[in-house]
Amino acid sequence: MSSRPKRNQHIDSFLANLRLEKGLSTNTINAYASDCRSFVGWVESVANADILSLDEKLVETYLTYFQSQGLARSTINRKLSSIKHFYLFLQKKKLISFNAIAGVTGPKNVRPLPKSMSESEVESLIQSPDCQTFIGLRDRAMLELLYATGVRISELTNLQYSNIDLNRSLIKVMGKGNKERMIPFGENALSCLLDYINFRRANNLSLSSRDFFISQQGKQITRQAFWHRIKQYLSKTGLSPDISPHTLRHAFATHLLNNGADLRSVQMLLGHSDLSTTQIYTHIAKQRLSEMVKKHHPRG
Repeated sequence: MSSRPKRNQHIDSFLANLRLEKGLSTNTINAYASDCRSFVGWVESVANADILSLDEKLVETYLTYFQSQGLARSTINRKLSSIKHFYLFLQKKKLISFNAIAGVTGPKNVRPLPKSMSESEVESLIQSPDCQTFIGLRDRAMLELLYATGVRISELTNLQYSNIDLNRSLIKVMGKGNKERMIPFGENALSCLLDYINFRRANNLSLSSRDFFISQQGKQITRQAFWHRIKQYLSKTGLSPDISPHTLRHAFATHLLNNGADLRSVQMLLGHSDLSTTQIYTHIAKQRLSEMVKKHHPRG
């Protein structure tokens, strides 16, 4: 068997392990696949080396190659992380005796604060859809639910009727790593959801579909389609074009902390496995408080 089929077999086994044992999403697995195949291809074609007998110097050369391309530190570190997981898998399978990548470190990340929105900006965006139409009612309900729950855009578009408890104002979502969580929402979101449901029923719009948010053709709305709709509303309201569906998730967390919510509760609502991921929002909250004092205090 040639080295190329063997190489493909090693990567396929690794990806199968991620899918079956780690429960990672398809998007995450695709990212691992791309990173590992690019690295292995570089090792064999450019460095003319065997992927099962590497040294640290070769890996560091690969990272230097990325830096010369101007890739962001976060991108380089993500690629390195993928490769490290791959070689840890090879080590566990006893395909390599020495893991040359284990001790390699990437460039230090400078983590930027996520973009957020003021409460008035969120209100302006949510009010922008025309609720006299099906699309407007749907978009308004989606925006309200995004801001009310802080779910990821993929979690929102994957919602099904069975995931929504209107009596208790709760939604059930499946997050990263197939972790399920229940998230409450408020009266504004509930009202918009009911308006959307009633319109679908009154106009017999794909009532057999299990997908909650659908297109005019009765199919599940895609992330790309909803992102396109948001761009139109941003243009209509004059808000920053840098705002994305994920910005509403940031706004959800920031506004909760600004209004006294504790960090652990916000962590649970967002579905973060590590509290340090949630802590970044405390910096945004402190920054906003500082700006408020400077703007409104007589001696600010």
